[in-house]
Amino acid sequence: MASLDGPLQTELRDQALALGATYVGVADLAPVRDFVTAQGGEFLGDYRFGVSVGIVLSDAVVDQLYQHVNRDIARTYFHHIYTVVAGMLDRTAATLAFAIERAGYRALPVPASGPYNEERMTGLISHKLAAHLSGNGWIGRNCLLVTREHGPRVRWVTVLTDAPLTSTGGARSSGDECKDCTLCVDLCPAQAFTGVPFNPAEDVEVRFHRGECRAYLGQRGKAYGASACGLCVYVCPHGWSAKRKSDGQRTAPEVLRRQLTGVRRVFEASA
Repeated sequence: MASLDGPLQTELRDQALALGATYVGVADLAPVRDFVTAQGGEFLGDYRFGVSVGIVLSDAVVDQLYQHVNRDIARTYFHHIYTVVAGMLDRTAATLAFAIERAGYRALPVPASGPYNEERMTGLISHKLAAHLSGNGWIGRNCLLVTREHGPRVRWVTVLTDAPLTSTGGARSSGDECKDCTLCVDLCPAQAFTGVPFNPAEDVEVRFHRGECRAYLGQRGKAYGASACGLCVYVCPHGWSAKRKSDGQRTAPEVLRRQLTGVRRVFEASA
């Protein structure tokens, strides 16, 4: 986790961790101001910094996603990320915003999941971009924020502020450690990922075909009552390696190959 210096940043970090956060960092958004305002509106340009907070998802929930056509698992995952974890993130963001305002600065807690542009599949701000610029990971081939410790198994929220904070980003923000791995690209049932590495100068469509993903999620919503997929979260080896190191089981590649056999069988049966 990126380190935070200064009394206010220390207070924000401590409050976030006390409320269940795993990651806390500060992003300097000045270099991406045009991108931020184009997505969410000109008023967002008044805030130079973003306090990025991440909460790790439950491995017990994510590890069941290879059972891709199980209605209960789909609904459990949807509830976990959009109700439970998103609720925790929103409460944390509000708490941090109040602390910043008490210190005499402005703060805008951006909702973890909404408001949401259905057509573009974007929120008011890109939480993963803020997390990336805060030094907590890189944008992977799955177009998600990938952390070293938990892979993409993290949900994020951002508090925008004009408080004179110090960015925790740097060299750690720019590294792409996906290397030659394309599991998320190969196993996406919507075939929405192109495998092109992240480049902030390129439109997201170069990496991610939103229309295909949106259509597939719509089908799952009609079939299971939960328009969530999560396979790109599940298959990432960075998330698996962290789990296997912690519980002493076999190495991630061995476990992953075994589970992916089950994923492919599900795809073939449901095709």
